[in-house]
Amino acid sequence: MEISDVTRAIAAATSVAALLDLSADDAIVLHNSNKLALRLTPCNVFARVAPVGQEVAQFEVELAQRLTEVGCPMCPLEPRAGPRVYTRDGFAVTLWTYYEPVAPHFSPVDYAKALEQLHAGMRNVDVPSPRFTDRIREAQDVVADPDRSPALAGADRVFLSGRLASLRRAIEERGAVEQLLHGEPHPGNVLSTRNGPLFIDLETCCRGPVEFDLAHVPEPVCEHYPNVDQGLLEECRQLVLAMVAAWRWELRDQFPNGRRFGEEFLSALRGGPPWPTLDTMNKRLGSL
Repeated sequence: MEISDVTRAIAAATSVAALLDLSADDAIVLHNSNKLALRLTPCNVFARVAPVGQEVAQFEVELAQRLTEVGCPMCPLEPRAGPRVYTRDGFAVTLWTYYEPVAPHFSPVDYAKALEQLHAGMRNVDVPSPRFTDRIREAQDVVADPDRSPALAGADRVFLSGRLASLRRAIEERGAVEQLLHGEPHPGNVLSTRNGPLFIDLETCCRGPVEFDLAHVPEPVCEHYPNVDQGLLEECRQLVLAMVAAWRWELRDQFPNGRRFGEEFLSALRGGPPWPTLDTMNKRLGSL
């Protein structure tokens, strides 16, 4: 979010907290991109804020409740607030339990076990959800529309469009078993707590093969997840690189240093295998 939007979003979150008699004299920004993550103090509440219409917060709240009930390793909603979406000044606000981060960070084994447990719980929850191909289509729409991605060069547009289409076909032709997925279980959406790894941000949930989720996590985590189709995982890793590249070129994207990420993800796709994982790309870009 832009600085002016951040100020308004913080005011919206603290206003909601005040309504619930939660003391929120200060708000610490934990993450800022298209959505804002805040720690409200001294009440110690984790708030997520997004412009109304640019989120699926109600779906996330309802799904989080159901997954928590079946024992999934999820960050639960804040018990002192109602399980609902609050709207203030054009923003949707949801309130969650805040966990103090612990060190050392969780191990790849713990990460893999938590993801496996999440997937097992998701198989027991029947909710209407998009398919992973809907997310591919969203990326394709960005690439296909020069008004939405004006800085994307013509040759890059053709290359990225072709790669998204060919990977979609290849993955669908495998006919793999599909189930409800987190959608983006990368390290940025996993909390390290005394209760072990806990997942956050369910807005990207979709149905697809588990390898689509695994394509978002570090390589050592995949090594401890059982019964992985390695060929499908490699195709999904390429797909994730292509989708992230598309989103970083979108005109309204507010990811920090998004343009540089878009360029580097395109370069990685052109570079060929072995396909880097998201954490590898983030580390590489962080050192540039």
